[in-house]
Amino acid sequence: LYGRDPDVARRGGRRGGGRGAGGGSEEGGGDAEQSGDRRGGSGPSQVTTVDWLDAVHRLFPKETIERIERDAVERYEIHDVVTDPAVLERIEPDQTLLKAVLRTKHLMNDDVLVLARRIVEQVVRELMEKLATEVRRAFHGTRSRRPSRIKHSRNFDFHRTIRANLAHYRPDERRLYIEEPKFLSRTRRHVERWQLILLVDQSGSMAGSVVHSAVTAACLWGLPGLRTHLIAFDTSVVDLTDDVTDPVELLMKVQLGGGTDIARAFAYGAGLVENPRRTIVALVSDFYEGGDPNRLVRDVRALAGQGAHVLGLAALDEDANPDYDRDLARRLATAGAHMGAMTPGELAEFVAERIGR
Repeated sequence: LYGRDPDVARRGGRRGGGRGAGGGSEEGGGDAEQSGDRRGGSGPSQVTTVDWLDAVHRLFPKETIERIERDAVERYEIHDVVTDPAVLERIEPDQTLLKAVLRTKHLMNDDVLVLARRIVEQVVRELMEKLATEVRRAFHGTRSRRPSRIKHSRNFDFHRTIRANLAHYRPDERRLYIEEPKFLSRTRRHVERWQLILLVDQSGSMAGSVVHSAVTAACLWGLPGLRTHLIAFDTSVVDLTDDVTDPVELLMKVQLGGGTDIARAFAYGAGLVENPRRTIVALVSDFYEGGDPNRLVRDVRALAGQGAHVLGLAALDEDANPDYDRDLARRLATAGAHMGAMTPGELAEFVAERIGR
């Protein structure tokens, strides 16, 4: 795999062959090819991707396998890792492969798409389970320190109960009798109707953010007092709100790549706003604008001036490591947008905090 890297030759190493995912052999048979001689060598035959993958799974620990598979897909663009049915049946679904599927699904026939969908479903299910917990934590009322007369098990105050009943401890039995259990009150935020408008750049570099935006929207969908919209864009704008409840189907519809017209997408999102002071517009993009940046800045300034909360997120994924156009981001911040990067859980907390004010 790594014999494909041109830096290997620069560092004095010998490059493997470029055919097949496993590359060539480091031993024997390589000299004729390197000298430009087209005659056959004595080295072993080139392996297929599925054979190479089997060997990788046999020889290396899980962490190494994940790194090798990720590099094969992202660094060297070995597309048959995600377009070959035999390989898809063998490979372990993870977020890297999910992004690879989204980038290459246009190359797949119907049979391969069925297998690819398995990867999408499994990874999305895992992300949903994790994020749903974070969303519940952000939106559910937290226990206060005030006593409560409502005797519910989830509000049981263990420490106050122990202190209040220490007089009933019987050393001979080594047992504490509870005569007066204590409970805490649980406060809930008063929720009025808000809008969350997620505008997601579906250019190839934003694949991870597209995945997490879809899952985030699905987890936020249906929360009391919150109406969630999901819009994907490149040079066109596609409203995916009707598919939010099925993030797997939604991701299978996404087309990664192409140009970027952020201004057009933001104008569409601004047109959905019902009450600016009850609206959060989250623009997820690397901010490399192919449209009119001046129009984008004007529209952000106008919407923020009306009281809307405008978020410019250069990344919305687990890592929240952004790569973005800092000049345009700086202009948007000056226009009133909150610029940065967030994990999906942090976005849920931001929304919950604003709604609870």
